[in-house]
Amino acid sequence: MKKIKVEKKLLSTNQQIADENRRLFKQKGIAVFNLLSSPGSGKTSLIEQTVSHLQGRLQAAVITGDLQTDRDAQRIARHQVFVKQITTGGACHLDASMVKKALPFFHIDELDLLLIENVGNLVCPAAYDLGEDAKLTIMSVPEGDDKPLKYPVMFRISKVLIINKVDLLPYTNFDMERAITFARQINPAIRVFETSCTTGAGLEDWFRWLEERVSRLSGVTEK
Repeated sequence: MKKIKVEKKLLSTNQQIADENRRLFKQKGIAVFNLLSSPGSGKTSLIEQTVSHLQGRLQAAVITGDLQTDRDAQRIARHQVFVKQITTGGACHLDASMVKKALPFFHIDELDLLLIENVGNLVCPAAYDLGEDAKLTIMSVPEGDDKPLKYPVMFRISKVLIINKVDLLPYTNFDMERAITFARQINPAIRVFETSCTTGAGLEDWFRWLEERVSRLSGVTEK
């Protein structure tokens, strides 16, 4: 019982801070997306492709979370975008407090978009609201097409599913139709993109959706 009470208190505190973050983002007109996946799905590669495409179009920044090292932040920073690494040390997820503490690193009055690369994990991050506008789940072809059934909570709470590394389809038994069917059994409204950061397949559709969504969310408030 004590463990349950402690967990409820932690989640309640996190929700309070997440709501504070959300109010700030809305006030500043910043669209915020929380990217979730297992390790190795290609989150960092997708972010690199995305911020590179957005240069000159939108002011974007990135928060990236990992247990150790700042390797992902170094990769993303090469694309001339502000990026803040959060090293959790052992925590398997980011929380709202971590995000709040990272915000002073950015010139938030100038931002249109904040991408949050969560720790690679398809379980723990699902429980933590960071103040984002939407959660986006990324799964990759080598992981198998049954991920939505194995980790239903993650897919249920996500507005978008990106199925990445489609260039590897000829070398696996991954069934795209089955993967999408499983995802929509969990969340009928989920939007699906099929992408490859190696060949560029599907990225234009993803970029178009993201820019339209950012325009709607960030256009409410003048900077």
